Formats: sequence, structure tokens, C-alpha cells
Amino acid sequence: MARPNRRDVLTDGEVQIVHCVNRCVRRAFLCGNDALTGRNYDHRRQMIRHRLEFLAGIMAIEVLGYSILSNHFHTILRSRPDVVRTWSDEEIVLKWWMLCPARRNHDGSPAQPTDHELRTLLANRHGIKEKRRRLSSISWCMRFVCERIARQSNREDNCTGRFWEGRFKAQVLQNDAAILACLQYVDLNPLRAGIARTIEDSDFTSVQDRIRDLQYAVAQHATGAAPSDATSSYASDPLPAAALNTAQAPVSDCAEAMATDQNHFDLAVEHGSRAGWLSPVPLEPQQQAVRVASTSRRASNKGFLALELGEYLQLLDWTACQISTHQRNAPPDQISPLFDRLEIPAELWVDSVLNFRRWFRSAIIGPETILNRNQNPAAKRLVLQQTSCHTQA
Repeated sequence: MARPNRRDVLTDGEVQIVHCVNRCVRRAFLCGNDALTGRNYDHRRQMIRHRLEFLAGIMAIEVLGYSILSNHFHTILRSRPDVVRTWSDEEIVLKWWMLCPARRNHDGSPAQPTDHELRTLLANRHGIKEKRRRLSSISWCMRFVCERIARQSNREDNCTGRFWEGRFKAQVLQNDAAILACLQYVDLNPLRAGIARTIEDSDFTSVQDRIRDLQYAVAQHATGAAPSDATSSYASDPLPAAALNTAQAPVSDCAEAMATDQNHFDLAVEHGSRAGWLSPVPLEPQQQAVRVASTSRRASNKGFLALELGEYLQLLDWTACQISTHQRNAPPDQISPLFDRLEIPAELWVDSVLNFRRWFRSAIIGPETILNRNQNPAAKRLVLQQTSCHTQA
């Protein structure tokens, strides 16, 4: 069956949350340790992460989560055409110049545009309208990621040809349950692939970035230190030697610490040096002032889930334990209320995360088609809920 047309999945001018996947050609380990050639390309995983972070600070595209493996990468993106409408024509032109400069410096960075160049760009009204559309387009965001990595990698290998096997796959997420299941599916990719034992060890994932900021915040909280404002970087603040061990606290301890003093940790995890470019998790943090602080690292400070980061990490930690032990135990008391709040069958949660892409292949597949694949009555209820709700705005 042919893949759905991209225009039937992604809609310009609407806020959408989309799960995107792209693989290396022939599924070769072109971003990891290639057993065939003996070469290691792990630095390309860092290149992809840096590129995503750079684009999050330029475009009206928010990165909700990501994971980068040896032969493919996942990312969850939210388009924000509502944000790009607030930008002036001058901002549109300057942002586009950062992405596609007419001139570059010797090191490849965009050269400073001259007044004449800016006036020429501003005079093109049709061009500004098109640039405004592209700056909130998920397709253009993925193009800027994949094209840059392919060019740099081919230059390193002194070769030409394809680096990615084809156009990226896109899957629209239609409600809280779908977003949560997909985010956990993405964050647990290294653990499911057997290249990490815990979520703390899952390199090049959004959850590791959030945990690192949280661990550092726990260490600072233990010493009584606090940043002076919402833009302070926790990782740049010095810690006493006695507190360094505290910065390696397990995620379960960090989640419990957040519950005791949520106001302190809102600032740390939402503007941390590692995850400060990612979209914050909770829609409504306890400390609303952290959302007022402006940042140039992402399009906005808006969250995307109706639960706190600590609750998300506790659920992720429990799900990871079920996957690694190959068991299906009842959720603990502190997690059970989450399933009731989100109206998700607890007995199907782990399976829905493990088999997310098989259960929900495309947002445009009709409910009756998906239901035929899932004969379990509880699974049918979960699928119906995820396919009957509107996109989270």
C-alpha cells in the first residue's frame, strides 16, 4: 500500500504535534559503530542533536522529544504557526537568513547581511509570506535537519549519494494519551534496542537531557543554592565537591524531590542548560512565572501534557522496568491515578508504548481499520479514544 500523501498528513497553518522518523540508507549504522567497516560515527548523533537545538531556536517548531540511534532517529515536533504570525517581517527575514544565507563566512557560518540585502528581502512581499509559512513547517524543519547531516556526512566520507533511505515518516498525534505513549516510546528507544540499561544511561534522548538538568537541580537544592533568574544555567553554576555525588541521584529520587518543592524545580528543568531548548512537559506549572521569562532557545514556553515532569519520569521509570524485566506488574500507588486521569487502561499501557507504531500507523487510518487489528476490548477503547480526539493545541 502506498504511503499517504504528505499534504494529507501535515497541514500548514494549523498547530500539529507530529512524530517523525528517518533512517539511514540500507539501515546501515552511519550514525554509530559500523561493524562492517570498523569505523565509529557516534559524533553524527551529536550533530543531529545540535541541529535540532539550532532549529528550535530559529523556527516556529518546538521539539517535544527525540532519540537518536545508530541508524535512525525519532523526534516529536509541534508546529506553531500562531507564533510565527507574531513575528515582524524583519524577524522573518533575519531568521531565514540564518537558515539560508546568501553569503557565508570562512568557517561556514552565516555572514552578517548588509542593509541593502535586508532591504531587498523586505521588498519581496511574496517571498516574506512564503518564508513565514516555511518557518512553521515541519516538512521544512526535517529538510533542514536531514539535508545538513547528509551533506556533512558525505563530505566526511568523501562520497556522494543518499544518506537517508527516503523521505521521513510522519504520524500526527491526536490527544494526550497518544502524545504520552509516543513520547515514552521515543524516550525508551535505546532501552528497547538493548544499548542502554536505564533511562539515565540512554544517550542522545530528550529524557536524558531533562534528567541531567533535574539531577543538577537536586544537587543545588541540597546545598541551598538557587539561580538568580529564569535564564540562569544550572550547569554553569559551580557545585561543592560534596554535592557532586548528589547530581547522580536516580530518577526515582529526583521525582520525589520535585514533589517536595515543585516551585524550585520548575525553574531548573524548564530553563536548564541541557533541556532548556526542549518544550517543557507540563501544560500548567505550579510556578507560572517560569513561563513568563523569555528565551531564545525555543519558540515558546508552552507545555504539552497534563502532568508534571516528576509524574512523567515516574511513569517512564516504571514502564522501563516492565520492559527490561519482561513482566507486567500492577502500577504502584503513586502512578495509578495517572491512568485514571488520562482514561488509559493500565493493563495495556506497556504494550501500547512498545507497539505504538504498529497500533497507530497513521493519523488518517479510520478507527474501524485499527480496531480490526486489536481484538482486545480494552485495546479497542484505547484506540478509539486516541483516534476520536482533536490535535492538542
